[in-house]
Amino acid sequence: MTIEHLKARINLYCPSCGARLSKTANFCPGCGKKIEKAVAKEKEQRRVRTLPVDPDTLDMISKYIDHGGPISINGKQILFGLTRERAWQIVKECAKRAGLGDLVNPETGRRHHVSPHKLRDAFAVHAVKLDDSGDGLRLLQEHLGHASFNTTAKYRKISGQESKEWYGKLWEDKDKP
Repeated sequence: MTIEHLKARINLYCPSCGARLSKTANFCPGCGKKIEKAVAKEKEQRRVRTLPVDPDTLDMISKYIDHGGPISINGKQILFGLTRERAWQIVKECAKRAGLGDLVNPETGRRHHVSPHKLRDAFAVHAVKLDDSGDGLRLLQEHLGHASFNTTAKYRKISGQESKEWYGKLWEDKDKP
């Protein structure tokens, strides 16, 4: 790794107000103070997520590419030129067309608008309900790109009935007919 690679992985901040600084800033844009020594913090690395793709989807992507699908942005080939804002907008429009209202958290009763993150959470909870074995949670962890297994395990919601059955198994008398 070169010094240029290291410089690219660091953001600078004002020690007084915490505003982000450019590499050449002499004065802070947030508080206006002269910068004697900036605080350097390493940028968070993007996670790599692995997703299985079925043959039909691969065939559709191949046809899309053959018909001029990918675009070039700043010299990089992009399969779909979507910003995260546009993806959010698409999710909102699809939810509206499908008649999906707000999502309600069954534990707290709080209402949430449909969003990409809420759909991701719903997918994760559904996946855990189908398979909450160690292997199932590990596969979900990889799919979601979580660094920590504990983050993925939080999707495992214990219902009152499940808790009651578990305690019942602990205390049942094995000798009784």
